[in-house]
Amino acid sequence: MNSGLEIPPKTIMEVYKSLPEGTLAELIDNSIYMSPSPVSKHQLVLNRINNLLFNKFEGSDKAILFIAPIDVYLDETSNAVQPDLIVVLKENEGIIDPNGHIHGVPDLLLEVLSPGNKEFDLIKKKDLYERFGVKEYWIVDPDTRLAICFRLENNQYLKYHEQVGTIKSELLSLSINF
Repeated sequence: MNSGLEIPPKTIMEVYKSLPEGTLAELIDNSIYMSPSPVSKHQLVLNRINNLLFNKFEGSDKAILFIAPIDVYLDETSNAVQPDLIVVLKENEGIIDPNGHIHGVPDLLLEVLSPGNKEFDLIKKKDLYERFGVKEYWIVDPDTRLAICFRLENNQYLKYHEQVGTIKSELLSLSINF
């Protein structure tokens, strides 16, 4: 826990890192975005998807799964996010600091939409993840249970799956009903 600043921060990343633990904030292109805690419907859908994926990968040597909140530093200067679900393939586990956060680009990210952030996840974060080369990006609307899945192809996201209650991953070779 940070008890205070001894010297004023010099960069926006220093400001971000000085926020109290548990603060729901993200740094995107040198701007800090704050958000309220998720609503119950959001958490129920996220827990269900996390449990299904956790059961598939627990004890396997394919992927490592994280659930929010955990910081993902896409770079070390101006972009740090807290996706709802993070998947890092075992061959890329070097981006995981066992005593800290994720420093680098995860293989797959999931965002569950919240009432106040739908445009944020559908546009701003989608563009950010695409720009940084996240291989798959899933968006789930907890109100409708619509899942939209994108894969990176030629440095651009291509929507390859859109269905209520089902997520398909080409990267992980799986389909889950939530």
